[in-house]
Amino acid sequence: MESDTFNLEEYLSAGVEHFVKDTMRATLKNPAASVFLVKFAAASKKASKIRKKYDENGEHIPPFLIASITGSCNLHCEGCYSRGTHATDDKMSVDEMSAKDWGRVFGEAAELGISFIVLAGGEPLIRRDVIEQAGKEKNIMFPIFTNGTFIDKKYFEIFSKNRNLVPVLSIEGDKAVTDKRRGPGVYDTVMKNMDLFREKGLIFGTSVTVTKANYEAAVSEEFAREMSEKGSKFLFLTEYVPIGGDGAELAVEDEERGYVRERLAILRDKFPGMVFVNIPGDEKSSGGCLAAGRGFFHINAHGSAEPCPMSPYSDTNVKEVSLREALKSPLFTYLRDTGALTEDHVGGCVLAGQEEKIKEFKAGK
Repeated sequence: MESDTFNLEEYLSAGVEHFVKDTMRATLKNPAASVFLVKFAAASKKASKIRKKYDENGEHIPPFLIASITGSCNLHCEGCYSRGTHATDDKMSVDEMSAKDWGRVFGEAAELGISFIVLAGGEPLIRRDVIEQAGKEKNIMFPIFTNGTFIDKKYFEIFSKNRNLVPVLSIEGDKAVTDKRRGPGVYDTVMKNMDLFREKGLIFGTSVTVTKANYEAAVSEEFAREMSEKGSKFLFLTEYVPIGGDGAELAVEDEERGYVRERLAILRDKFPGMVFVNIPGDEKSSGGCLAAGRGFFHINAHGSAEPCPMSPYSDTNVKEVSLREALKSPLFTYLRDTGALTEDHVGGCVLAGQEEKIKEFKAGK
């Protein structure tokens, strides 16, 4: 069974080259995408060597970074974590990082050997200025997790010019369940944009928030085939994490998690042209949580360096320190060195069970 052998850190962290190779195989009939991926494959090998040199000197650099570039969003998805913690309806909330700030962060990431930066929000496509900054860092791939409603002619031009920008369109499954959680008409908008991406020969992926309402559909062969035929090259499954006591009825339990892992093992074999990523579903079988710099960390819209988007605690801000210094934050060091990220736990997210410990650490600083 895959849950006994699958190593998430290897699949994500040490598997960057594998990830690129799989994507190249999936885009052999797309010359423009293939040319970009050949160049990116070379860049990712160079980045891996940079990270290895840091490791040899006792300094671990993760290959991934998650950047929530805005706290603004136009949707009100049921149980949304971002909406429950910081997202607003404003076009740009107060004190968000400027495009120049983000450009510096992206440049420092490239120098450190970080190969992937996930752009999230809120709705990241609201910040076109930041998206254009990201496009300049050709040695980094930027998956952009978007609700798909802001994609217009100008964005198609940006994505065509900057192949390192890869939209990941959020969907919940079929039309009924998607529109119930995300709002009327969202499903049709997303599906139309998928068709346009395929027609224009642009790489894109899809993302599903896994809940009790859709976990079976999310890993069904029918859904994977539909997304593959639409042209999606990635399928990201992100387990829903409740906000305090709100939305607990949406959270999957161990039995459902086991089902998802078993189904993914089958789908990875049946659909070699797609890359499947399941977070945090494989933590228990892969040595623990990859947050706080083990495999990735998070920067919020205001520059605070956080262990993970689901753990909004920080003692360091990248407006004041370099990205390299942020990785050495006392909070990150504490979480890594005390084994808090590898403790056995109930449920899918290790950090969800560490909230009190993190609060105690911050209070005792």
